[in-house]
Amino acid sequence: MTIVVGHDTAKTRKTLSINGKSISYYSIPAAENAGLGQFSKLPAALKVVLENMLRFEDGKTVSLEDIKAFSTWGANGGKNPREIAYRPARVLMQDFTGVPAVVDLAAMRDGLVALGGDAEKINPLNPVDLVIDHSVMIDEFGNPRAFQMNVDREYERNMERYTFLKWGQNAFNNFRVVPPGTGICHQVNLEYLAQTVWSDTDQNGDEVAYPDTLVGTDSHTTMVNGMAVLGWGVGGIEAEAAMLGQPVSMLIPEVVGFELTGAMLEGTTGTDLVLKVVELLRAKGVVGKFVEFYGEGLNRLPLADRATIANMAPEYGATCGFFPIDDETLRYLRNTGRDEDRIALVEAYAKENGFWRDAEYAPIYTDTLHLDMGTIVPAISGPKRPQDFVALNAAKAAFSSEMKDTFQRPMDKEIAVEGEEYTMRSGKVVIASITSCTNTSNPYVMIGAGLVARKAAALGLNRKPWVKTSLAPGSQVVSAYLEAADLQKDLDAVGFNLVGYGCATCIGNSGPLQPEISQAIAEGDLVATAVLSGNRNFEGRISPDVRANYLASPPLVVAYALAGTMDIDLSSEPLGQDKNGQDVFLKDIWPSSQEVAELVERTVTREAFQSKYADVFKGDEKWQGVDTTQSQTYDWPASSTYVQNPPYFQGMSPEPGVITNIENAKVLAILGDMITTDHISPAGSFKDTTPAGQYLIERQVPVREFNSYGSRRGNHEIMMRGTFANIRIKNEMLDGVEGGYTKGPDGEKSAIFDAAMEYQNNETPLVVFGGEQYGAGSSRDWAAKGTALLGVKAVIAESFERIHRSNLVGMGVIPLEFTNGDTRKSLGLTGEETVTITGLDSVEPLQELPCHITFADGSVKEISLKCRIDTAIEVEYIEHGGVLHYVLRNLAKAA
Repeated sequence: MTIVVGHDTAKTRKTLSINGKSISYYSIPAAENAGLGQFSKLPAALKVVLENMLRFEDGKTVSLEDIKAFSTWGANGGKNPREIAYRPARVLMQDFTGVPAVVDLAAMRDGLVALGGDAEKINPLNPVDLVIDHSVMIDEFGNPRAFQMNVDREYERNMERYTFLKWGQNAFNNFRVVPPGTGICHQVNLEYLAQTVWSDTDQNGDEVAYPDTLVGTDSHTTMVNGMAVLGWGVGGIEAEAAMLGQPVSMLIPEVVGFELTGAMLEGTTGTDLVLKVVELLRAKGVVGKFVEFYGEGLNRLPLADRATIANMAPEYGATCGFFPIDDETLRYLRNTGRDEDRIALVEAYAKENGFWRDAEYAPIYTDTLHLDMGTIVPAISGPKRPQDFVALNAAKAAFSSEMKDTFQRPMDKEIAVEGEEYTMRSGKVVIASITSCTNTSNPYVMIGAGLVARKAAALGLNRKPWVKTSLAPGSQVVSAYLEAADLQKDLDAVGFNLVGYGCATCIGNSGPLQPEISQAIAEGDLVATAVLSGNRNFEGRISPDVRANYLASPPLVVAYALAGTMDIDLSSEPLGQDKNGQDVFLKDIWPSSQEVAELVERTVTREAFQSKYADVFKGDEKWQGVDTTQSQTYDWPASSTYVQNPPYFQGMSPEPGVITNIENAKVLAILGDMITTDHISPAGSFKDTTPAGQYLIERQVPVREFNSYGSRRGNHEIMMRGTFANIRIKNEMLDGVEGGYTKGPDGEKSAIFDAAMEYQNNETPLVVFGGEQYGAGSSRDWAAKGTALLGVKAVIAESFERIHRSNLVGMGVIPLEFTNGDTRKSLGLTGEETVTITGLDSVEPLQELPCHITFADGSVKEISLKCRIDTAIEVEYIEHGGVLHYVLRNLAKAA
């Protein structure tokens, strides 16, 4: 990354001497002394953004007034929503979002050539790391062959995508690919890529230190905030713009301080803590805000637990959950193999520039809340949302209540399983998965899970035969310390064999259940359950056979696999019987904190991290054998069902258009509260009866090779057909119908894709209505891309989650919020209405606009909508048809 010297803030540039070496940096105390404002009491998270302003101040994109606004923020009690231009140091991607991003970059090269420009102008200006972690699927489990068989199938399914990514690695500058089988991007970032304080040379050849910052095309990019690296998830669209030098347009955020005190009690884990944090912060309401953790409790909170809390920022709705630099940060950097000179730089820089947390750390916050960690109890979360916290001793009763109230099904219905001696009934656990960077990055819970497995196996306990068990760590280091602790054989003994290094079950790649079990679930319309150590449990995400999903710590995942049902009080009822027929309770196999800590100390070593990351970009023989072409532009294979040239830039004019009013739009869907990006653009498997499945069948792709929506995000034809196609989504235009359906132009039930295409053929604009927290969940850019390609001009909701709102704007779709207490319900919307929105032709940020709704009976109601085009630059994005069009036209003009 090139360092730009601020022209008016050059006097804030100072020098550090570290181990006899001089390095420059932009000093926040010097900015105070220069009269730019009072900054010493700002939270560390906000100081990172302030430093970014000092470093990139040029009088244009970043002005002195932008810098002074941070002083006003403090004086106003933590509020000053001024628009600023922020430039992260780097970009992180995973393959599900990375493939479409590279597809867009390749398409932009074609588009720039068509506009008379040079293809090589389209190149990342900032470093980009793409980690292939979302593609491994759990076809094989519970045996020693599982890992190799799943890897082999991964390459069979995804060779087209991997060939394309290898082309991108060769074609683009500043672009590295971490091959399959290495780990999950956020864990690789935490354990290896991130440095907490970065350094690079400026245009004068001087080395400059600055905070490590990034954006990532996955919402859980926030994980690295646990080691004081400011990062958050953005859609691929926004990430591509950042890669190409476009600053991230944002408002100076509010920062909520979360004070942690006390200490965790015996028998509790970091997972239990984070589930309570998610519940509290969702109730508090922190969407669009930074959360910074502080308090004396941090002195007893390992960085692994901090990373778990930071990871789940999307689940509590915050932009990020940040932990300042302190002694624990340095300890983690050292233990994970970072260079000693880097660690010395982090310490010196943090102390000199006001980023260090010590006993005197007491910044200004917009608002605060408090949690005594001594009150944390063992817990799970579910069955549909991460914030639905359930204490373990209340889990059985809670599930019984969910069966009655939410699922409206009996508990006692038994269905025979063909060829098996057991039966299926609601509540039985059919998936138990130790998965996801959220928890597999934490050696305390992973060692804990291994010890639970060891004690259970020694007593003769095993998983129930209907439970599909899996272990999918986020990095190879986990396997190294499980092997060193001799715990992998114990996990194997109860069915938790290694199935791959990747996201797996957490992102819906749980693989198929035994067909007879799946058939029994369907026959009885049962509520089968899954328990996973992941971060998301949204409807339809984990498996099409599972209706209730619960988040739990890895040790509890093992326990539920042994019990085989949610209809059990693990705190008081036996898991099973030992070899002598004696009852075995959870307390009998639960390890002590001391047992766990001693094994972590002995087996999680600096040498293990250095060894496993020594050749992180090299890959295995399979990756090295992937052949690709050498060319500036991509030779799009016409027959590919994975990678196709998207239509965004084809026939694009050199000049932008104008924003036009939306007139006589029809309603494509009316959706409820907490519609997630999984609902809008699912990542998992799909059937041959769906529009996406029919597309592949027409191209002679057998059902066995369908793979998943996530793996096919490089093909817009698949993704358009998958938009609003989650099997659990409910369009309120249709009574009692689940799945991607609506009423077509003829008023009859139709697949949403088919109806949208009919409306497009008639040149009829479309709108979508939603409830609260529309677009929660993943940073999934296809939730916005698919919406745009279906012809939706605006989404009207009660509130939007941060990333999805930004993605909609980035694709030229206008987000609008109800005002004055109006909702889809209070207005009595049925989908038969026609919608006209005026004032868009002269819109300003956050302006209220008139909306005329014409009902089926001919009556008309005028309401006011708040336009969630939040900043001036976003108005320009909409004028251009999206942020990438904006960047592309500017590059063409500069040619």
